[in-house]
Amino acid sequence: MRPADQLAEFTREALAAGKSRDDIHRALTDAGWAPNEVKQALNAWAEIDFSPPVPRPRPYVSAREAFFYGILFVSLAMTAWHLTSLSFNLIDRWLPEPGDSPYAGYKLSMMRWSIASLIVFAPLFLLLNARTVRATRADPGKQRSGVRKWFGYVTLFLAVISLLGDLMAVIYTFLEGDLTLRFILKALVVAIVAGAVLMYFRNETGEDSDAS
Repeated sequence: MRPADQLAEFTREALAAGKSRDDIHRALTDAGWAPNEVKQALNAWAEIDFSPPVPRPRPYVSAREAFFYGILFVSLAMTAWHLTSLSFNLIDRWLPEPGDSPYAGYKLSMMRWSIASLIVFAPLFLLLNARTVRATRADPGKQRSGVRKWFGYVTLFLAVISLLGDLMAVIYTFLEGDLTLRFILKALVVAIVAGAVLMYFRNETGEDSDAS
């Protein structure tokens, strides 16, 4: 039996025998278990007066949801990337600067590619997201999906890194004395896109959970 299984079994039997949580915590700590291990073992059981001990709902992992959230994640990433790219190209066209590359055809090709990508991936993201919202409302237990949380936190990580990088670029450009309206607008685009993603997935992962 794995140590984690031994700990879970001991905790369940101790609670079933009527031992208090403080006594169990003290006994496990004295036996050498780490505080976080003891806390996790006790938190696995609901603090209600019932015998046998009642388990708390736990996160779960589903291959089907891994596929679904993988497609959702890719569609969001493609939408955010090409929305930013298209905005950058539009800003370059609206606010040209001396010394800009004369390859307008290349810029137009990039814009067309971004538009094509948005036509494919933006509706796909909205469709999958609406399906996720409906499924979660019908079955709140889906909020415990381990896959959902992993994808959510990976997306939060990338959004925060983008915001920090954007802020660093603005500060550096300001210190260099090269801060232009075009640069400010591009930095604002990055901040808006990354901020929107951050706020959305912050709400998605906001509920308390013992997910690991």
